Amino acid sequence: MKPYPLQFVPEMKERVWGGRSLEKFGLPVQDGSIGEGWMIADHPNGTTKVANGELAGMVLGEIRSRFGESILGTKGASSKNGRFPLLLKLLDCEDDLSIQVHPGDDYERLPAGELGKTEMWYILDAKPGAKIIYGLKPGTDRESLAEAIQQNRILDCLQEVPVTAGDSFYIPAGTVHALGAGVLVAEVQQNSDTVYRLYDYDRPGLDGQPRELHIEDSLSVITYQGAGATRMTTEVTEANQWLTLAHSPYFIVEKGITDGPWELETTEETFVIHVVCDGKGEICWEDGTLPLQAGSCLLIPASLGSYQLKGSMTVLRSYLP
Repeated sequence: MKPYPLQFVPEMKERVWGGRSLEKFGLPVQDGSIGEGWMIADHPNGTTKVANGELAGMVLGEIRSRFGESILGTKGASSKNGRFPLLLKLLDCEDDLSIQVHPGDDYERLPAGELGKTEMWYILDAKPGAKIIYGLKPGTDRESLAEAIQQNRILDCLQEVPVTAGDSFYIPAGTVHALGAGVLVAEVQQNSDTVYRLYDYDRPGLDGQPRELHIEDSLSVITYQGAGATRMTTEVTEANQWLTLAHSPYFIVEKGITDGPWELETTEETFVIHVVCDGKGEICWEDGTLPLQAGSCLLIPASLGSYQLKGSMTVLRSYLP
């Protein structure tokens, strides 16, 4: 099989805080409050199938087992749990998410086969006044946070940050965080679905019952000082150049703006994921061309070699460090 850029059929997830904004990307959004589109996924809670070309209908896990390094690269084929190492999502937050934190890889209470969860957010769109929760206020320790939770005043301990389209946030495991209402986000993360909730605004879930909180686990995995979280406003001043948004042990994420043909090339070490944030264009390689628009997500095989991005687009590029 000759390598080619892979598109996937996203798996949509209904969430109590979700909305309908993912429809604007032309995605197959079913009825309900859709909070998450799992765009490239290989997890027990969601896996995506190839939508185009010779491998159409094949799930990502099967691609990994059948093609290994030729698709994922030498680094991507050697993950800890035998699954694709990353999970790519688009998130539509019509309402506030729960206040939450994720464990690291070394947390002893992780479910069997599960990774920790370090992630990053790129804000695709934000309504006026939109905010996120991003870390604890200085001086907050385990004892003071536990006391605030017990007294139902956890919000007093959290930092609120206003957001606009183009903002980027790196969220290492152990960082308390939450997306606020009115934001649309591209998320790159470790392949994990472990979430510990600290607070959920006393609201019922989709089943009408209060959603579970995980206070003890949360208090145990929070990094109270020096988590390494960073944020930036991602102004790209020159076309066809990459700006690094996040550089972690698990992924590198960069942003670029295309203007005319942009010559790019893969390496044998790692696959590449592209997310089109806005605009339209196409990707061209030796054997074909594929149209792209806002919301397009591609997995570029490590063995593809040379390719071009054409058109006028804002693009994220993710790969393994």
